[in-house]
Amino acid sequence: MRLLGYFDAYLGFLSSDPQVGLGKNALDIGCGTGAFAEARAVVQPDGQITLLEPSARMLQLARSALQRRGSDPVPVQSRLEEFQPKAPFDCLLAAHVLEHCLDPVAALRRMRELVEPGTSLWLAVSKPHWCNAIIWFQWRHRTYRPEVVADMLARTGWDLKAQHSFPTGPPSRTSRGYRAVAI
Repeated sequence: MRLLGYFDAYLGFLSSDPQVGLGKNALDIGCGTGAFAEARAVVQPDGQITLLEPSARMLQLARSALQRRGSDPVPVQSRLEEFQPKAPFDCLLAAHVLEHCLDPVAALRRMRELVEPGTSLWLAVSKPHWCNAIIWFQWRHRTYRPEVVADMLARTGWDLKAQHSFPTGPPSRTSRGYRAVAI
């Protein structure tokens, strides 16, 4: 992910509005290798981050990446649907999660249940581009146009505040960022 420019893209996205904090108790949903959570640790090194991931291997990769940054994340091996946190989170990160959900609207509703009103959701979603056809062969993911993502957010208790175009590399062709706030 780092070699393809996703870490730098996430770093730019999370830094795009310095007025918006990244919480003291954040959750990275479907953390994968941890690139999004790692970027958060760079932008805002304090606070706790929970890594949610169904794959034990990916969870360990993410945990190691954050530990190298001096962060001590809480790893949770679980699917979003089954996750039962002890307290609400004050920041959610979700990079390339919706594309793999059978019901992305249900996933966004579930994310909304994990937070209090006013909490930010930082979302990276695959967008239609021929480069995603190549990625599809391995991951069988979906892509979404910005207006579809905006509609899904609105129907699930999120107020879309900003969209972010990644400026360079594969992320500029494959992904789009969305920042929404829980209503």
